[in-house]
Amino acid sequence: MARNVIQFQKGLSLPDFQRLYGTEVQCEAALEKARWPGGFRCPRCNGHEHGLVYGRRLKRYQCRSCGHQATLTAGTIMQATKLPLTTWFLAFYMIGQAKTGISSLELSRHLGVNYDTAWLLHHKILRAMADREEAYLLRGKVQIDDSYLGGELPGGKAGRGSENKIPIVAAVSLNEAGRLIHARITAVSGFSSEAIAEWAKRHLAPGSQVLSDGLACFRAVTTAGCSHHAIVTGGKHPNDLPQFRWINTVLGNLKTGFNGTFHAFNFDKYARRYLGGFCFRFNRRFSMVAMTDRIANAVCCCMPCTERDLRVAEACPPTMKLAGRRQARWPVG
Repeated sequence: MARNVIQFQKGLSLPDFQRLYGTEVQCEAALEKARWPGGFRCPRCNGHEHGLVYGRRLKRYQCRSCGHQATLTAGTIMQATKLPLTTWFLAFYMIGQAKTGISSLELSRHLGVNYDTAWLLHHKILRAMADREEAYLLRGKVQIDDSYLGGELPGGKAGRGSENKIPIVAAVSLNEAGRLIHARITAVSGFSSEAIAEWAKRHLAPGSQVLSDGLACFRAVTTAGCSHHAIVTGGKHPNDLPQFRWINTVLGNLKTGFNGTFHAFNFDKYARRYLGGFCFRFNRRFSMVAMTDRIANAVCCCMPCTERDLRVAEACPPTMKLAGRRQARWPVG
């Protein structure tokens, strides 16, 4: 059997990572390029003429127009961090290269920090990755399916009524050749027409051709200007339905990865971040070498937040803000 080119790509090895990001100076340069690709821009007046102020752990950029001083991490989700940039970039690398994700406990062992620090670092990065995914819309041919995330609690309700299960909508967009390009997996309030209509308006580009398994609520995608076609499965096994090959593959990868990586997981509170992190890695799978830089880009675009903010359930659209909502076929950054 021929090897899948995407699965067997070279990726970024640990020695290569250490060569590229092994020092604070290298990480500073990479972060500066990620935050200001065209050179420094003052957060206050948008001026580019600046000087450098040394003497602290992170150098400061002083705008020559307004005198405002800024650091590389100020105004990003890394703001006020006491960790070295090398630790942050190692976290970018570990999270980005792990196909099935990585737990905060394992991350703490690799980074050499305590669990609470690793949890905070992990969730800040996941939030940036999830927020970055919100900037993109699915378009063209789209397959959509319903599923549940989580398992039954001991002594709790079984099946879909379990208190530890949350409903999710999974969707993938295909190119003209029928190849999978982009995936979006999102927690929803339920499988009602209202919930799916809201989901479609947020995640589908008008004019998309949506294919579903006939669940009645999926007809609501038409409210977002999309067409809808249903194929009633009749209880058949997913493997017997080639029309849904890609969406079933993505859902299978998601559940296999989560079951093997995360052993204590508050689905109701943190599903958006973990699902966003999974989609971020999946949608950028064509170039594993660039994954660390792309996570750095996402982190630079995400606004600061506190640990208290991170521990609050995210049941609503993200609070992060990109300069504008980009509508792309697949992520490029």
